[in-house]
Amino acid sequence: MQSNMNENRLTELFGNIAGKKIAVIGDVMLDQYLWGNVSRISPEAPVPVVEVKSDSVRLGGAANVANNITELGAESLLIGVTGNDTNADVLFSLMQDAGFPTDGLIKDSSRQTTIKTRVIAHNQHVVRFDRENTEDIDEQITKRIISVLEAYVDRIDGVILQDYNKGIFTKNIIYEISRVGREKNILVTVDPKFNNFFEYHNVTVFKPNRRELERAFGTKLHSGDDFERFGIELLKKIHAENVLITRGEYGMTLIENDGRTHHVPTRTRSVADVSGAGDTVIATLTTLLAAGANIREAASVANFAGGIVCEDVGIVPINRKRLIETMIRFERDNSQEFAKTGVHHG
Repeated sequence: MQSNMNENRLTELFGNIAGKKIAVIGDVMLDQYLWGNVSRISPEAPVPVVEVKSDSVRLGGAANVANNITELGAESLLIGVTGNDTNADVLFSLMQDAGFPTDGLIKDSSRQTTIKTRVIAHNQHVVRFDRENTEDIDEQITKRIISVLEAYVDRIDGVILQDYNKGIFTKNIIYEISRVGREKNILVTVDPKFNNFFEYHNVTVFKPNRRELERAFGTKLHSGDDFERFGIELLKKIHAENVLITRGEYGMTLIENDGRTHHVPTRTRSVADVSGAGDTVIATLTTLLAAGANIREAASVANFAGGIVCEDVGIVPINRKRLIETMIRFERDNSQEFAKTGVHHG
């Protein structure tokens, strides 16, 4: 896909990010890491014994999306639900340290704050265990979420719906958020999961991954033609302006509202951990759209950003400086090759 993303245009778009505000509505969580080494197998069972050397905790789920937005230079408003517990306190503290507000979070004593614990030895995931609630939020919490959105909607430039199937996105709340977006004519992007997959109508960008798309349509997708065909069908079904399918090591497939399809090749150099890459992609895509990028430009930058965070172990937000430098270096290298061969690989 050729997006005409030269250094001047990139500088212009990143300059436009300052002052933009993106609301992220979704399932917030903590990501806990236990870091260690494995040197023996347990005598009690054929499993590795991890000698834990350190532990850490990071913003996860929709909170990681908001963190990415902040790191890109925009403002983020995180709207979601936590438990009324010590993990919620940790989450609030991490958000404050990251520099974005906590007043969009609602504490629900009937739920626990979602926390995913990953055990990592020698930079390899050994096991993950989750503590969470996945029941749908009740009508009272739904009304409070919509109330927060309506209170801020005149001050935001876009909304991200970040779903992990933890109970936030009922049919009713999807409808209400879409209604508010249409009334205020703001961009709405969606990173869906399996539940209520086809309920997100009339959004600016709908961004499923390969597995989600296959599950939604009940079939395996193999070729680029498969992704194009089912992507177009999805776009028509939910009346989205654009569909962006993330395909892991095969890059992305973008379907625009006029039916044009583009393939975005992967830019990952070395994959250490794919955790959180989807969060980075939707955050970068939406932030760039808010800054004035067209959909192809935004998808191109998001593709680079997703590839960069895959090079680190554990969930980390994109580093703005690293992203810009990586894209400028790629553009310069590509331009030099084009000058020599007449072939462009953009």
